Amino acid sequence: MDTVDPRIPFGKHLAKVRKSRGWSQEKLALESGLARSYLGGVERGQRNIALVNICKLAQALEVSPAVLMEFQLSDTKA
Repeated sequence: MDTVDPRIPFGKHLAKVRKSRGWSQEKLALESGLARSYLGGVERGQRNIALVNICKLAQALEVSPAVLMEFQLSDTKA
């Protein structure tokens, strides 16, 4: 059984939520206090995001942290 790296579908889902707001990575970075380069890495599935940062992003996007966790592991393989 293949193990799916959750960073990849999480990043894709975060980008989808961000874009649904019409926000750029730069805008989300400014609103959340996180670096744009860090957000880019998260959205590409290259960074292992901390719970504290998930909460910062959720607050900036005005959604529950649970909304950011609503992704399917089966979407992308590692």
